[in-house]
Amino acid sequence: MKTTVRSERRRRAGAHGFTLIELLVAIAIMAVIAVLSWRGLDQIIRGRQTITNAMEDERVFAQLFDQMRIDARQAASDDESGQPAVALAGGGLQIVRQLTLPGSAPRLQVVRYRVTEGRVIRYASPPLASVGELRSALRGGEGEGWTGLPLMGGVGAISARLYVPRVGWTTQMKDVQGAITEADNNLKVPQLGNAPLPRSVTGLEVSVGAKSLARPVTRVFLIGE
Repeated sequence: MKTTVRSERRRRAGAHGFTLIELLVAIAIMAVIAVLSWRGLDQIIRGRQTITNAMEDERVFAQLFDQMRIDARQAASDDESGQPAVALAGGGLQIVRQLTLPGSAPRLQVVRYRVTEGRVIRYASPPLASVGELRSALRGGEGEGWTGLPLMGGVGAISARLYVPRVGWTTQMKDVQGAITEADNNLKVPQLGNAPLPRSVTGLEVSVGAKSLARPVTRVFLIGE
């Protein structure tokens, strides 16, 4: 009996619980693990959001530049428009383009790209069937019958340059007009009298700066390709 009581006392003396210091250390370790796990999860969420935003910006840029590419490719000749078919006017980009609608004769259309309240908006005139309608659209603003399509928001600035053969890249419309005048004068030369009037502008460079970009995005398009 004495032996049994003595063994029971030894067992109770050896089986003791955690001390306060051990509990505090365990809690501190768990807190550190929780903080590290939260930071890792937060970085994953932020990274996913950044990728999503970048993909959305890329999609919007693709839509904007693809529409510009189509307009530049369909640009009319200077003869058809009666003035430079591609021009920098009114703080924006203007293109006189050909427009083909199903079941109707080809028409011309005036397209303008402007930045309004941080948005790139493409304004398009209705189909123009006569020289008078074309001149009226070129002289006036975006009035009745025009459509305005916002293509991109968050834009800080948009700039464009025109490529004029024998001149190079320029933002001066006098260079474009000079090329048209030279081409008209060449038509008076007998050897060149039957040659088509060459385009005064053969290339277009557009740069778009957005708040989400560290530097502007630039694209180059061929005119009437």
